[in-house]
Amino acid sequence: MRKLVYYVAVTLDGRIAGPGGEYDFFPAGDEQQTAAYSAWANTLYPETVPTAIRAAVGLADAPNRHFDTVLMGLGTYRPALDKGITSPYAHLRQYVVSSTLKPDVDPAVTVVPGDPQALVRELKREEGTGLDVWLCGGGKLAGTLLPEIDELVIKNYPVVAGAGVPAFDGAFDPTAFDVAERTAFANGVTLTRLTRR
Repeated sequence: MRKLVYYVAVTLDGRIAGPGGEYDFFPAGDEQQTAAYSAWANTLYPETVPTAIRAAVGLADAPNRHFDTVLMGLGTYRPALDKGITSPYAHLRQYVVSSTLKPDVDPAVTVVPGDPQALVRELKREEGTGLDVWLCGGGKLAGTLLPEIDELVIKNYPVVAGAGVPAFDGAFDPTAFDVAERTAFANGVTLTRLTRR
């Protein structure tokens, strides 16, 4: 069965964005550190790079390694939409969970106005793909989908936001995960992959 994987960047205090949805404050390190970290992450998870910049970072023809489907909330989708990009991950099947977004925003994007847990269960049961479902964000959607999340890939940045969008915004529901692997980078970022117990 396919897995739902929450692959996300997080501050030290558990925020995935600032109060206004901003994420440009995540420190990347100096030029050399940034290049080394980006090259490693892009090679390991090429499908998480938006379609519009894949060619610029040498990933135009890179095959998907982990995911063939992306699931996101409106807050995660909105920055691309505000720039006129209606299909930010054209190399993946795209689902946006929103009760307010018009369903015809783009033929390549499926708007899900209702139960995201039912959608995820349906996606997990699909056979023949060999790839998983990427939960791209945001915090409310991750909080709702916590019972369905099988794996976390957390890019933890050395910065405290103080306020903003939490990685999980939902009911109190302690859920244990085991660390499967952890990699530290010279720019201070730690990437940790965790699996549900």
